[in-house]
Amino acid sequence: MTHFLILHKKLNQSPKYPNKKSSSHVILIIMKNYLIIGASSGIGNSLCNILSDQGNQVTGTYNTTDATDTDHISYHHLDVTADELDLSFVPDSLDGMVYCPGSINLKPFHRIKPEQFVEDLNLQVVGAIKIIQAVLPKLKKGDHPSILLFSTVAVQMGFNFHTQVSVSKGAIEGLTKALAAELAPNIRVNCIAPSLTDTPLAEKLLSTDDKKKANAERHPLNKIGTPEDISEMAAFLLSDKAKWMSGQIIHIDGGMSSIKM
Repeated sequence: MTHFLILHKKLNQSPKYPNKKSSSHVILIIMKNYLIIGASSGIGNSLCNILSDQGNQVTGTYNTTDATDTDHISYHHLDVTADELDLSFVPDSLDGMVYCPGSINLKPFHRIKPEQFVEDLNLQVVGAIKIIQAVLPKLKKGDHPSILLFSTVAVQMGFNFHTQVSVSKGAIEGLTKALAAELAPNIRVNCIAPSLTDTPLAEKLLSTDDKKKANAERHPLNKIGTPEDISEMAAFLLSDKAKWMSGQIIHIDGGMSSIKM
């Protein structure tokens, strides 16, 4: 169900026609319902702020980092790795769903235990699958609904010590394309594949100025991405402006995946 915010704007008298009565006109703002899993920090939090500033209603979840409700954002605790998920707080109708939880564990392949791969898959892939399956009936009631997932530039490029994250995010890219085909034409599914972004998730990799400088220089644009760099594209992909886009893996990575310097 689509909600509307109606604003009445009064038009001032024209200096040219002082005797003309003032009038008003109606501004119609479409308010949408969005669910963001992992909304209390980093990209998820930045996206919450953008969507709420646009007048939308956002339902966000957190696991370890608590957050405070605002007029347009309500936060709820959720552990996506739990066997049973209580999603009773989710609105009856959704116009978009975003899955942000992730991890960055960079180790040589021989030092990663098989169960660590399984743990990562449970967080990044199985968690997304459980959420999507649970809210799919609510998305079907939405207005031009869409699903947004997150991958990494490492899936396309192939980096040392990135096997664990690449396995999980590679699965996410496959899920994006297959699900986009299955849910078309009613629900769009897209994915963003960033490079290293300055979020709490990456703080160990960016903990000193030297590390920040070295990582920035790996990118053709010579900078580290910000949460806003990613969330602005996320907001676009959720909006009706992207209503002819589905099954896409969008690289926002400082040029890393396509430019050779």
